[in-house]
Amino acid sequence: MAGRRTQALGYNGTSPGPTLRVAPGDVLRVTLANDLDATTNLHTHGLHVSPEGNSDNVFRMVEPGHSARYEYAIPADHPTGTFWYHPHHHGIVADQMFGGLFGALLVAEADDSGEQRERVLVVSDTTLTGDGEVAAVSREQVMQGREGELVLVNGQLRPRIDVSAGSPERWRVVNACTSRFLELALDEHTWAFLGYDGQALGHPDERDTVVLAPGNRVDLLVQPVAAGTFTLRTLGHDRGGMGMMGRGATATSAETVLATVQVTDDTTGAGATALPTRGDRPVTEVADLRGEAVDGRRTITFTMGMGMGMGMGMGMGMGMGMGGGGGMTFGFDGQEFDPERVDQSVALGAVEEWTIANASPMDHPFHLHVWPMQVVASADVDPTGRPDWRDVVIVPARSQVTVRIRFADFGGRTVYHCHVLDHEDQGMMGIVEAGPARG
Repeated sequence: MAGRRTQALGYNGTSPGPTLRVAPGDVLRVTLANDLDATTNLHTHGLHVSPEGNSDNVFRMVEPGHSARYEYAIPADHPTGTFWYHPHHHGIVADQMFGGLFGALLVAEADDSGEQRERVLVVSDTTLTGDGEVAAVSREQVMQGREGELVLVNGQLRPRIDVSAGSPERWRVVNACTSRFLELALDEHTWAFLGYDGQALGHPDERDTVVLAPGNRVDLLVQPVAAGTFTLRTLGHDRGGMGMMGRGATATSAETVLATVQVTDDTTGAGATALPTRGDRPVTEVADLRGEAVDGRRTITFTMGMGMGMGMGMGMGMGMGMGGGGGMTFGFDGQEFDPERVDQSVALGAVEEWTIANASPMDHPFHLHVWPMQVVASADVDPTGRPDWRDVVIVPARSQVTVRIRFADFGGRTVYHCHVLDHEDQGMMGIVEAGPARG
C-alpha cells in the first residue's frame, strides 16, 4: 500500500494462493496447515467431488496450530474449466476471504489452451487501515455485504497486462470478492465468451460485457487486434440495497479500473487466430436436463427480516443490527442456518427442479456445492437456447430463477448459500443431504 508493508492472510505466503492444476481422473491431495489464530478449513468451489470425509467437507474444522489432509478424487468425466478454493468455516468466511485466503484451481487437460496463452486473473477486494492491516467491518457493511476500497487483480492494484496484437489469449477470471459484483469490459474490445463456472459452452459467443457475481468464474478468449493501451474495468452494477427503495441504495458495486492492457505489435507473424469451436476440450454434447423426467420440485426462498426469528418484516430489508435480539436476520424460508438441521433431503440419482425465490430488495447469488445447476428459467436466459450451467446463479431482487440439478455420483451432506459471504455468515445458508431413495 503506497510502499508500506501490509499484514494480511494468504496461502503459502501469497494472496492469491498457488494456482492448482489437475486433470480429470486425478486425485488432488492437499495438506492444510493452520497457522492462524482462528479455526479454518478448505472448500474446493465448483468441483464435483464427494462432500464427505476428507474431501470437500465444509463441516470439517481445522483448529489453530493443527494440520489436516484433504483428498479430492476428480471424476474421469469431470468438466474442464476454472474453479477455485477458499475457506468455508461458517461465521468467519467473509473475514478470512477479505483477508486474502483464496486461490485458483484449474481442471484442464495438458493441451486445453491450444495455441492461446493462458492467463489466470483472480479479482478480489479489501480495505486496509493506515497501519497496513485489514480493516474491521462495520455492522452496516455486513448487512449490505462489504466491498473493499482496493480492488486487486492477482493481489495487485491496477497492474499492467502485456499482450501482443493478433495473439489470442485465454483469460480465466475468478470473482473472489466477498460481495462485489463484477461487470467486465475491455475498452474497444469484445469478449469471446467460452463459459461460466467451469462449464464450457458448445461454442463461444461474442459479448461486450460479462457479469460475475461473487464466486462466479468465466473463461474468455481475448483477441487484441491493434497496438495501444486499453483499460480493463468493471462497470457499475446495481445489486440493490437494504432500504425500502432497494435499487439505487448503497450496495451498488461501483465502476472501477482493474488493470491496464498494453497491446504491442505482433512480432510472430502469426496473425489473428480463428475462434475455437468448442470450450475447454472436444465435446460431443453439452448435457441438457430439460428433456428429462423431473423426480421432484421445490421452492427455496432467500429471506431477510427483523427481530426474533424471521416472521416479522419478511423481505423488508430494514434494520440496524444482526442476528437475534431485535436485529436483522438472514436465512432461507424464514430460518437461519442450523448445522444440526437438514433443510433439503434428496434422493441420490434424482433430477430435481428448484425454484430459487428472492423476497428481499437485494440481488443474491445462490451457490450449491458439489452438484452443478442448469438454469432453465431466468430473466436473462433463453429457455429454448443451449444449456446454461452454473454453480453460482444470480437471483435478482423480488424475483426468482429455476434450475435443474442431477444429484449424481456422490451422496452425503453439504450446503447451499448466498455467496455474498457476510450474508452466509449471518445465517443465509441451508443443508442439503443426498441419500438412497426411500421406497
